Order: sequence, then C-alpha cells, then structure tokens
Amino acid sequence: MNGRLGRREFLGRTAAIGAGIAVLGRTPARAAEGGAKSVVVKAVRDDAVADMKPNAPVVREMVHAVVMKLSGKKTPEEAWKQYVKPSDVVALKINCLFGVGAATHPEVTAAVVEGVRMAGVPAANILVWDRENGHMEKSGYKTGMIEGVAYVGVNGDWEEQPTDIHTCKGRLAKILTQKCTALINLPILKTHTISGMTQALKNHYGSFHNPSDAHGGGCDPFLAELNGLKCIREKTRLILSDALMPVADGGPQARPQWTWAYKAILASTDPVAIDYVGLKILDEQRAKIGKPPLESTGKAKCIATAAAKGLGVADMSRIDLVTA
Repeated sequence: MNGRLGRREFLGRTAAIGAGIAVLGRTPARAAEGGAKSVVVKAVRDDAVADMKPNAPVVREMVHAVVMKLSGKKTPEEAWKQYVKPSDVVALKINCLFGVGAATHPEVTAAVVEGVRMAGVPAANILVWDRENGHMEKSGYKTGMIEGVAYVGVNGDWEEQPTDIHTCKGRLAKILTQKCTALINLPILKTHTISGMTQALKNHYGSFHNPSDAHGGGCDPFLAELNGLKCIREKTRLILSDALMPVADGGPQARPQWTWAYKAILASTDPVAIDYVGLKILDEQRAKIGKPPLESTGKAKCIATAAAKGLGVADMSRIDLVTA
C-alpha cells in the first residue's frame, strides 16, 4: 500500500463498517447504569503506521470508522452529527506535554477536526488545545488560526477562583469552563510512572493550573474527582484515543525502546471503560517485554476509583469491545 486512500476506497471501507450495525452509543458520556454495558470501539489497520510514523489517510479512515461504529450510522457525516451540532463550540483536548513520541498525533487530530466540520460546526467554533502553545509546537502542531480553526494553549488563562479537586485547589482552564459547549477528549495511550497509565482520565491534568499538586497516592482519588466535575462530565461528547504507537513502560515521556506499533484508534463515551481497555492493551504488551502487569500491581487503581464514583465501567464483563 502506498499510504493513500482514494475516495472510492475510503467510502468502501466506511460503508462496509457501517452496514447493519445496531445503535451502540449516541449520547454524551455517561456511566453505564444497571445492567447496561459500556461500548468501546477499536479500529486496527496494518497500514496505519509505517516506519513508526502515522499513515495520515489511513488514520483518517480509522477515526471516521470508529465514530460510525459507535454511533450506528452508515456515513461519517451522520455519525459525527450524533455527538456535536452546528451551534456547539467544540474543544478538542489533546495531550502534548512531553512532545513528539508521547503526544496525540496531529494526523489523529486533523481527522477529528474534519469530522466535527462534517457535523456542520463552523471552523470558527472549533478549538484544539492543551496547556501551552510551546507544548503543542514541540509536538508537531502549529498554533494560531489554521484554516479557521484555533490551535491554542491555555497559556495561563485559568479561572480566577480555584475548584476543589480532592485536596488540590485547581484553577480550571477557561477554554473548558467558559468557551466551549462540547468537549472531545483526544488522549494518547501510554504508561505513567505515578498513575500507572494515562489516557482519557489523566488527559485532563492539562485542564487545571497545578497538576503537580494532584499526583499523590498515584493520582488517586484526584483523577476521579477531577473527571467528576460538571464541566468535564457533562460537556464530554466523545473520547477518541490515539493508540497508534503506545508507550508500554517508562511513560509519560517518549520511550522509543518501549514504544510499539499497535496501529489502533479507540472510541467511547465512557472514559473509565476506554481507560480500562487501554490498561489491558498495555498489560498485554508488558507481558511480552517482561514487565509486570499494571493492573495486578495496583499502579492504576485510579481507574477503579473512578468506576466506584460512577464515572464509568472498569469490568470487561460490562464492556462491549467491538471492532471497526
């Protein structure tokens, strides 16, 4: 494969994926209730990564495919309309603190921007953001207005009054609290020396001004308290995780020796379920490289705490893991 998908091939792949699918997930993120199951969708493509670099056209198809599968719709346009509407101001929270090799790949973000535009959201109503412009720029992003979309860091624009996050008093980003009506979480899957792993839940450590004050106890129960905040829980419409090249040990920094081409994109509306699936992916790879499983060592207990708080599901018997 030469890395290019023509329109006919792209539509052929996505139409085949969408055909005959039952409705799986259409609403903003909510924990599964009663006997209901949370859904996590995974797309894997052999040609998604070449020479440890994302294959942009294939990644684009994968992103639309998981959203189609999750929504139960047959076209990308219909699928994205299940999660955002033209009147929304949509904020895409990426992860860029540690630069190339440990950041949400721009190819994934570009596909999500395209999807949001497919839903009829004007470019002027889309913000791609993380803590600082410098973090984004060292991760391969250009900042400023790009084709009408704002790529911008918080750059110190925090709320004046702090919010209680367990024992931490964090000032939240105004992008999150005031400027957006809808939030799409775009983390990257990797290990973390303190919290065990980082993906959907921990991506919001870029959403308040003093995350260093919230790392005690393996970030537990800080992660659950943070993600339980109304501005995160109620605004989150979708989580799309970059699992193209996860970091199996030594994260959250880039660790080329522990990075492997998993070639996947994950999607869910349940931040706990997608993190639990991510934990299983990391532990499977860790077993191959002779590292202990994060789950059994208790290093990722913050996921169980978030589940106990009612933020989602951390039990594979209550998670439908489906492929796109």
